[in-house]
Amino acid sequence: MITTADESLLRRAIAIAARAVTLGDAPYGSLLAGPDGAILAEAHNTVRRDDDITAHPELKLARWAARELAPDTAARTTMYTSCQPCGMCAGGIVRSGIGRVVYALSTEQLVALNPQSGDWPTVAQDGPALFDEARVPFDTYHRPN
Repeated sequence: MITTADESLLRRAIAIAARAVTLGDAPYGSLLAGPDGAILAEAHNTVRRDDDITAHPELKLARWAARELAPDTAARTTMYTSCQPCGMCAGGIVRSGIGRVVYALSTEQLVALNPQSGDWPTVAQDGPALFDEARVPFDTYHRPN
């Protein structure tokens, strides 16, 4: 359930996205709010500026949270973002321990506004393969001392 406090922080994420455009960057903005609702960090998309396909604001903030927040704090932290996180960012958010995401535009809405954003081809994948060989590094890593 989205509250009026959530709406206020989501409006801030949208404002970050709007500011990104004025800086020549893509229109995506995000922020992290701590358990008390205070803004902890903000970021916008800098993919073009940084020539870095991973420079999405959601992933930047997930990395920040993983480095800077204790796990119990991260679990009570909410990310507010102008668009629904992509698969790459969603994976980073899960691994960071952030407890909740609130977004403005869904992926479907984004694609309707900008059809190019949904024009990503799928990548062929083959596997699994070589299980006995591939498990060796994991067995070594997880072996009790």
